[in-house]
Amino acid sequence: MKGRGISKGTGTGELLVSSEPISFLSGVNPETGTVVEQGHPLEGQSIAGRVLAFPYGKGSTVGSYVIYALKQNGLAPAAIINTEAEPIIAVGAIIAGIPMIDRLPSEFSRLPPGTRVTVNGDTGEVSYDETA
Repeated sequence: MKGRGISKGTGTGELLVSSEPISFLSGVNPETGTVVEQGHPLEGQSIAGRVLAFPYGKGSTVGSYVIYALKQNGLAPAAIINTEAEPIIAVGAIIAGIPMIDRLPSEFSRLPPGTRVTVNGDTGEVSYDETA
């Protein structure tokens, strides 16, 4: 599937999907890599090493630095997929060196969480094992 590349590089991991936007400032703990926002669909789940797919970011621009802190702590997602990238998440992904893409076709939404996917931020493509 082809979308738009935002942050270069390649990352592979299990797909973790949220239908809700994510605020990295106060929504994700950079010391644990866990979503801590009360009532969020991913509350209590770790994003570390997973391909994190969510519509877009929300909250303060400090969220970019939280993404960077996650990377420095070894707890960042392997890649980020957004429906539509916005500056907070894009800047965070770029400064942290996390591959990021957006604008994937609608068939992406049919992939079940846990599917092992590879995100190529250079080409804007996501691939997965169709036999798994």
